[in-house]
Amino acid sequence: MRFACLGSGSQGNSLVVEVADTRLLLDCGLTMKETIARLSRLDLDPGMIDGIVVTHEHDDHISGVARLARKFDIPVWLTHGTLRSMEKVFAVLPKVNIIDSHQRFAIDAIEIEPYPVPHDAYEPAQFVFGDGAVRLGVLTDTGCSTPHIEAVLSRCHALVLECNHDAQMLANSDYPSSLKQRISGRFGHLENAAAAKLLANLDCSRLQHIFAAHLSRTNNTPLLAQIALSSSLSCERNWIGIADQNEGFGWRQLI
Repeated sequence: MRFACLGSGSQGNSLVVEVADTRLLLDCGLTMKETIARLSRLDLDPGMIDGIVVTHEHDDHISGVARLARKFDIPVWLTHGTLRSMEKVFAVLPKVNIIDSHQRFAIDAIEIEPYPVPHDAYEPAQFVFGDGAVRLGVLTDTGCSTPHIEAVLSRCHALVLECNHDAQMLANSDYPSSLKQRISGRFGHLENAAAAKLLANLDCSRLQHIFAAHLSRTNNTPLLAQIALSSSLSCERNWIGIADQNEGFGWRQLI
């Protein structure tokens, strides 16, 4: 298995997972033009994508899904709640698959374990991808951790973990108080210290790669995220990768 990121943050999110000849996108919150350009950086084109798995209906995760799926005849997988929230947009797509956020499924060579998360969306889910030997856990867009989240993400070989904001930077920002409360609430976004605490509760004995993701450009820095996560793992700060908004990150192999 290998994986790469097209971009991560409030301007658009998308991740690629590949096992053998099966390639999936997790979300597509970028324009079609930008998605094609960023796939090209990975030596891919949309015709090589076998499916799009959707986490939830917020624009930075879903805005490019329908157009890409329609133009290139790509099947889409999402929860019933996410579909209902975007029913008109997805009604014209011929290949829409409803998933249960507690039920594992497979798309060709890729095994997928969805799990529910607390976030201000209709039926949000995050995912663990596997090939029978290694597992990639993805967690973004959650306001807090839960015992179930930690059980699912334990013993993963790679993690893409939300470090959305630094609590002090957010508190001191010029954001309206209502927005601060939404971001920092239990249905908002995971802040650095909370991500580090979650990570400390996981079995990381198999971990080969970890990336801090969905960083706020206004209320966080890559350095603060790296410091938080590296303290939990007792590792070198530079071992913590950053999923960048514009660059994402290149292919990472799991063995």
